[in-house]
Amino acid sequence: MFFKPRHTIPLVLALATLGAVHAQPRESGGILTDAAGFTLYVFDNDLTVPGKSVCINACALSWVHLAAKEADKPQGDHTIIVRDDGQKQWVYKGRPLYRFVNDKKPGDQLADGMRGAWHVAKP
Repeated sequence: MFFKPRHTIPLVLALATLGAVHAQPRESGGILTDAAGFTLYVFDNDLTVPGKSVCINACALSWVHLAAKEADKPQGDHTIIVRDDGQKQWVYKGRPLYRFVNDKKPGDQLADGMRGAWHVAKP
């Protein structure tokens, strides 16, 4: 069940309880990251349905979508889609953005190239 916190929750707790990371994407060292500096990824299978995230159900347990807050506004190449569950997700140049749960510290890129379908998001 998804709920909106009333207070700031540490990132690890947010991942465990909310299933989404709330942050606007940023550029850092030639890759896109969340506000905490964690690597963001794109999923090739999302290309099959433009403007939609196909990473749902079991996929979403390992790949946490980069959630947009209600007040967030699209800026340039950074836009927002509404997922099937009603949550908003950040998108870069039409590609939904995700965090990999096994990246444990900022800068980790453990999932780049995973299953030939997951790639570090680059500006």
